[in-house]
Amino acid sequence: MVFGEYLPFWNKLTEKQRMLLKEKSREARFEKGMLVHGGADGCSGLLLVTSGQLRVFMISDEGRELTLYRLLERDICLFSGPCVVKNIQFDVTVEAEQDCVVSVIPPEVYKTLMEQSAVVSNFTNELMASRFSEVMWLMDQVLSKKMDGRLAAFLLEEGMLTGSRELSITHEQIAHHLGTAREVVTRLLRLFQADRLVKLTRGSVELLDEKGLELLAADSLR
Repeated sequence: MVFGEYLPFWNKLTEKQRMLLKEKSREARFEKGMLVHGGADGCSGLLLVTSGQLRVFMISDEGRELTLYRLLERDICLFSGPCVVKNIQFDVTVEAEQDCVVSVIPPEVYKTLMEQSAVVSNFTNELMASRFSEVMWLMDQVLSKKMDGRLAAFLLEEGMLTGSRELSITHEQIAHHLGTAREVVTRLLRLFQADRLVKLTRGSVELLDEKGLELLAADSLR
């Protein structure tokens, strides 16, 4: 694992700190759909994505899912290691959306680096603030924005992530991302199709009118 390519603070670490990180961290591989971290797993460590894509989401008491954000190559998941940062009480689930390679940094190792290095501590605080900002933005979307706009924004963002206008995704999967019921997604997608914004086929959604979706998405686009 070449940490220097992925950690912005690598060059600020001492040789001893670098060796600690190299020796104690481990590489893990996950196939698409596999569970990477569950809320009940406790403090499993920080996850550094070196390839692939992860989905970070919450599960309500009723079993409904809501995607908080995605983790792409070079991203780090702090919420999988809540014991690293004080006062984080945030149970999340992380799954592989693509085949992934992840470096798992043990919590005790990262805590040591934070205690010894102001650069690592500052990086962690900035990352945590960024993640909480994303979550707060999402909460505002859930509480105050219409579902049709959120759905349009999701479809556009999914298209940008995949680099394709044809999305291989089911209505159930979309519902899990948006924290709603499959029936709601199906009803709205049929309305989108009637307005010639999308074309629906089994297991996929094709984006026909991205400009129209952008108008509908309005302030639900990031």
